[in-house]
Parts: sequence; C-alpha cells; structure tokens
Amino acid sequence: MVFSELTELGLGNTPAAQIWRDLMAIDLSFFRSESSQRLRAEGKAEGKAEGKAEAVVQVLEQRGITVTDGVRARINGCADADTLARWLARALAVERAEELFVDA
Repeated sequence: MVFSELTELGLGNTPAAQIWRDLMAIDLSFFRSESSQRLRAEGKAEGKAEGKAEAVVQVLEQRGITVTDGVRARINGCADADTLARWLARALAVERAEELFVDA
C-alpha cells in the first residue's frame, strides 16, 4: 500500500500517473461478507448525508441567508437522512437559518 502511494506521488500530474491510477483501481465488489456489505452501506449513507447537508447550506446561501459557523456545524454534524431532508425542505422557506431547527 505504501509503495503504491509513493509511486503515485512520484508520478505527479503526468499521463503516466493516470495510467498508474487506472491500473491500481480496485473493484471491491467481490467482497461479499456481511461486514463488507455493512461497511459499504455505511459509507453510502455517510456520503448521502454529507451531500444533503451541503445542499441545505447551499440553498440557504443562494437565498442570501447568513449561515453562521454554529448553524453550519449543526447541519454538517447531522447524519440522519430524515432530519436533513426536513431541513432541506425548510431551507426553501425560512427567513433565518436558525429556523431550520424549530420543531413545528
């Protein structure tokens, strides 16, 4: 693993580096154990949550609403898909970012 990292770093941003990356790409779909499937599912869920959190912040900012560091941290710290979906819907209508967190 260290060898492949050092090789890629040494190749820099060259055509050879892209060839190296293509050769080193690993298809991990052959890992079928329960643990592998669980880890893959967790990774997907984390990625989706990060994407939704980014979308919430982006909608607020595009609407000209100030997003404080505290609000940004709370949004980015949330991993619950349902909560993030609710916040994303609210981001379309709130006047202040803090209103995302008010339970109706």
